[in-house]
Parts: sequence; C-alpha cells; structure tokens
Amino acid sequence: MHDALAANARQQWREWRKPYDRIEFNSVSSRMPLASSSIDAAVFRDFCARFASGVTITTVLDTDGQPQGLTASSFTSVSLSPPLILVCINHNSGVLRHFRNASHFAVNILHAGQQELSNRFAVKATHRFDGIPWSPGPAGSPLLDECLAHIECATQQIVDAGDHAVFFGEVIAAQVNENSPLLYYHRGYHILGGAP
Repeated sequence: MHDALAANARQQWREWRKPYDRIEFNSVSSRMPLASSSIDAAVFRDFCARFASGVTITTVLDTDGQPQGLTASSFTSVSLSPPLILVCINHNSGVLRHFRNASHFAVNILHAGQQELSNRFAVKATHRFDGIPWSPGPAGSPLLDECLAHIECATQQIVDAGDHAVFFGEVIAAQVNENSPLLYYHRGYHILGGAP
C-alpha cells in the first residue's frame, strides 16, 4: 500500500510541477579559481562547533521501498515562496545513494527527549529503523513518530560542494508538535535552559 501511495504522489507531483519550478544557478562571467585554504582543519571544526543548531533525522525510501536515514544538523530553510529547504549529506555516508535515487525525502526535527534516536541514526550503520515507529508522508517518505516537527520535500536540485552533497527540497507537506527542541552545540547535546 505504501508503494502505491508513494507512486501516485510522485506522478501527481510530476504532472503538477511547472517548467519554471526549478532552482537555477547562474555562473558569474569571470570566476576566480578557488584558493587553497590556509585555515587549520581543527580550527575550522572548532568554529563550526560554536554554532548551536537543532538536530534532525533526514529520511528517504530506497528503491526497494525500505526506510533509510541519518542524523543531520546541516539543515536550513532557503525560501518561503516557494517553500525550499536544504540539507547536506557527507559523500562518505552509506545512505547518500538512496537520497540521490529518490524523488522525495523528509526532515524530522527531534525534541529534547530524542537524544538516543539521534545517536542511533548517527552511529549505527545498518538497520537504523529496526523497532522505530514511522508512517509514510504523502509521497511515501518516512516520518518518525513523536518528533517535534517534520516536513516532506520533493528533491529539486542536488549540488556537490566540497565533501558534501547539498539537497534542495521543495516542501510539499509539514506538521509541527509542541515540545522543546534537542540542540547540538560544541560537540554535545543541550536543551533550552540547560543540558539533557
């Protein structure tokens, strides 16, 4: 049943999309070559660790209809009209190929009590969904139960940048719940007003 619903949603999306519903990148007339960075990698990692962010689990169905996902904090909104987001996935991620092959994906924002879930999807290499309750979104993407919020997106563009693939998605469905967010700052989990 999930497969039939997902296939129907993907077909409706293809028919609904307009030719101008695309993200376009305009190249500049004169491009300067990238300079090799002189910043120490450890200093750059320390800089990035000082940026507090929410924690998400980004999910997708693979070509066999099985749920796949990973913990990601490299997520941000891009545009309100149309509603666009982006999420970055490391080229070394074992699930990257599933995202490249899918027409839709979901982003699940975790609440303060979901640290174990975050760890599971960050560390465990296989069977991340074993025993994890989820339901399919309108296009079939896995939406994790009891999250702070989740959205389902149609993949609009994939851009390889450095050691990550950047996925731009147009939001086709969203749901929000009331709770406190799980935060990640300086290589550790936090909640608003204290540490978990």
